[in-house]
Amino acid sequence: MSGGVDSSVAALLLKEQGFAVSGVHLRLVRNEDLGLGQESRCCSLSDAEDARTVSYRLGLPFYVFDLSGEFHDTVVRRFVDGYSCGETPNPCMDCNRFIKWGGLLRRAETLGCDAIATGHYARIRFDEESGRWLLLRGKDTAKDQSYFLSRLTQHQLSRTMLPLGELTKPEVRALAEKAGFVTARKRDSQDLCFAPDGDYAAFYERMTGKPVLPGNITDTEGNLLGHHRGLIRYTPGQHRGLGIPSDKPLYVCGKDAASNTLLVGPPESLLVSALTARDCNYIAATGLTEPQRVEVQTRYHQKPQAGTAFPLPDGGFQVQFDERQRAPAPGQTVVLYDGDTVLAAGTIDQTEKKNA
Repeated sequence: MSGGVDSSVAALLLKEQGFAVSGVHLRLVRNEDLGLGQESRCCSLSDAEDARTVSYRLGLPFYVFDLSGEFHDTVVRRFVDGYSCGETPNPCMDCNRFIKWGGLLRRAETLGCDAIATGHYARIRFDEESGRWLLLRGKDTAKDQSYFLSRLTQHQLSRTMLPLGELTKPEVRALAEKAGFVTARKRDSQDLCFAPDGDYAAFYERMTGKPVLPGNITDTEGNLLGHHRGLIRYTPGQHRGLGIPSDKPLYVCGKDAASNTLLVGPPESLLVSALTARDCNYIAATGLTEPQRVEVQTRYHQKPQAGTAFPLPDGGFQVQFDERQRAPAPGQTVVLYDGDTVLAAGTIDQTEKKNA
């Protein structure tokens, strides 16, 4: 229970269905990670108190589990390492993978619980024909969070309940209002919990003890155009804030961590025709055995894009897009869908910018 409206209603629905429910809040962020004068906005003391208040209102036992050590070693460290090598990591994906369905599920199983439940907007079903657990989009397409759950294994899916999968966000808020929850009108958190001020560079410096170094900005042909303030301060596809005088609009189209160089180019330099993925998780089947038509998302709120997935010998996959895509970046997660069903997910390794 994060202290938000979604997990509050998830607990309510499970209790109404007759399950023996316990409320659990996770302490994930260590004070030394945040810096002086800051407080995480998605796992703060007030969030813990809101979760406790809802649990007590429902008559549930309530626990706080301190997983900050595991969170630092997996999520925070992977975030720092990803930026160190010029990638664009997704810490929320890693939090689900290593903490909520890693550390929390292990705790739950040790305590003899049958399953963990969250307030994510997605659905889980067992497919009798294939004998596999499936992950599907939530009914509320605007809030669907199957993208963020695409790393769950078969065992984790089998021990997970998602009570909000068939509901919309307005329906969830209405249930919370009816129940009198303090979280009913609480805004959703959009912040990165360990960098609540959005200053990733300052966070990186605190964690590594190393300064974020400036470097050269070049075009795709190697011509020097200016100087950047540290690679971590720039995002693929970024246009504003480059500080480069130019007759034509320029965008961040790549990072070379080895030489500390920021690459910029015209809008067409962002377009990618294909990508390869590593560290892949297959859900609907044990893997790809032949080319398959798929819908693809490389970002959470992205409209699914058509393409073809090809198996690779190392267990990864390649995606060739029907139409070139704007700025998918190494380190981000790519998710393959067949309609509402998640097929697989992987970490973008390389992109290809030739015409499709």
